[in-house]
Amino acid sequence: MPPAEPEPPISQIPPTPHTLLAPQAPEGAGSPRARPCVLAALAERGAVITAEWAPTAGRILLGVVFLWFGYHELLEPAQWTQYIPVISESSSLAVIAVLAHGWVLFVLAAALLAGVAPRVAAAIASLLMLEIVIALAATGLSDTALRDVGVLGLAVCLTGCKNQRLVLRN
Repeated sequence: MPPAEPEPPISQIPPTPHTLLAPQAPEGAGSPRARPCVLAALAERGAVITAEWAPTAGRILLGVVFLWFGYHELLEPAQWTQYIPVISESSSLAVIAVLAHGWVLFVLAAALLAGVAPRVAAAIASLLMLEIVIALAATGLSDTALRDVGVLGLAVCLTGCKNQRLVLRN
């Protein structure tokens, strides 16, 4: 076997994104040349933590939104009947539909917050949000409909997240 070639000195190594942030000489951690390396390491660690916890934060926040609206639909169903496009808002059928919708939101919120089958809960939440967006679009585009498109996007994204933290059951 031929002898291994010696490594070139640091000054002869062409710069790459990794070597540009690394100190050129072994200096102390407090030196100005070492600071970019420390900042890059901190930024990388922050990115890793964000990637690990973002689906969990999204799931919990979606659960809070569903809990809020489910609670209010159960508490004051008459305030929500105007959003049902095909039923008269003064009918008892509209109130029953809002109460049923409120319970579905409430149960989905509990599943999302507790982490019980989070991908299944997110998939059902996606379908529910699609129904809401279609119903709102039937009455005309509004700020509310566009906001709900964003919530729909979050639910769809959470449907594809396999690794989440703080779950009781995947």
